[in-house]
Amino acid sequence: MATDDSNLDLFQKNEKSSAASFQPLAERMRPKTLDKFVGHAELVGEGKVLRRAIEMDHLISMIFWGPPAVGKTTLARIIANDTASDFHSMSAVTAGVADIKKVIEKARMNQKIGNRRTILFIDEIHRFNKAQQDALLHSVEDGTIILIGATTENPSFEVNSALLSRCQVFQLQSLSPNDVKILIQRALETDEIILKQKIFIPADVLDLMIQLSAGDVRITFNTLELAANICPVSEDGSRHLTRELVQNAVQKSFALYDKKGDMHYDTISAFIKSIRGSDPDAAIHYLARMLEAGEDPKFIARRLVILASEDIGNAAPLALVVATSAFTAVTYVGMPEAQLILAQAVTYLASTEKSNASCLAIMAAREDVRQGKIDPIPMHLRNAPTNLMKDLGYAAGYKYPHDYPGNFVPEEYLPPNLKNKVYYEPGENGFEKKIKEYLKKLWPTRHK
Repeated sequence: MATDDSNLDLFQKNEKSSAASFQPLAERMRPKTLDKFVGHAELVGEGKVLRRAIEMDHLISMIFWGPPAVGKTTLARIIANDTASDFHSMSAVTAGVADIKKVIEKARMNQKIGNRRTILFIDEIHRFNKAQQDALLHSVEDGTIILIGATTENPSFEVNSALLSRCQVFQLQSLSPNDVKILIQRALETDEIILKQKIFIPADVLDLMIQLSAGDVRITFNTLELAANICPVSEDGSRHLTRELVQNAVQKSFALYDKKGDMHYDTISAFIKSIRGSDPDAAIHYLARMLEAGEDPKFIARRLVILASEDIGNAAPLALVVATSAFTAVTYVGMPEAQLILAQAVTYLASTEKSNASCLAIMAAREDVRQGKIDPIPMHLRNAPTNLMKDLGYAAGYKYPHDYPGNFVPEEYLPPNLKNKVYYEPGENGFEKKIKEYLKKLWPTRHK
């Protein structure tokens, strides 16, 4: 029996609408053109390098590097649409060499039959092993495929150098609060399902949603969608979102943090630099971010022990004692109480005097040793456990400091080629100022 065209159109429309209703809001709101793409104006804004390459249809293989859910996949799809390319997408988590070879073979057919470009998008390309990455090399180099890789990890470390040299790396940053605001408002104004729910978001609630998203588009839309779904419906059919509803929808503001990824290294770097810069408030903030993300507290405590010597040293000798005690206590106690110990240690280390003089001293001394400045140890400083060694002059003339007033006697301890060499130059901070004065008194020709 034939189907009426109007009925068929209605059926297809209903089928399409039904399919869309099962899609999450983040997928429904995925833009399909550059004009609708939000953020990353430095790359795809008017006249910018990537936008011009797309508009002029001069594509090269590229890698998008940035945090999760900032538009890497969306941008790849837009490029494929705007350049009328044969687009293939795969995830490095599930794909293998055989999958790559199938796309390469299809790309060769495209070239023979229709001279059509083939784009291969690989999500999480950092998860490909060397063999999988090597399988792409020749086809990327000769232009059989245009590779677009997406990664949350630094490609310098995770993509082999041969493949990396054949690609242009574009770094995408987290979306700005204004970008997130634009996306929320667009969803409220254009998404059919959201429109039917008649959602109202007060300014302070909107600010909270933007804050909790941390620049992650997926978190933004998931929060909006869930909050709308659990929101009580007013008599007029509208839904008024509250701070409590939004917080319940998010449950927890998960930091963008991977204990083996860039955010791990970026956060610990900011943490250490904040302590070194004597800012206890910033240091506590980054400590909180790491602990909330599930970082190993013993890893943090170990870094504090290193910092206590590297950045504080003899300006506050107690710092090393505090740091090592904190490590011991954290090991004994564990979380959640370990956060109290870490907070005490961090605020003390950040708030005390700083000096890297002892650190510079060992670095300079080791460099001299590497350069071969290792004259024989002076005879009077050598040990003489046997009579033969005594007869050869070992330990001869050594002056025992405790036999002299003030427990000090002028003596040559450095090898002859390093006479009067200064490695340790105490600073003016904290206890180190006293050390500086003491050394000036003992070694006036060396410490002036």
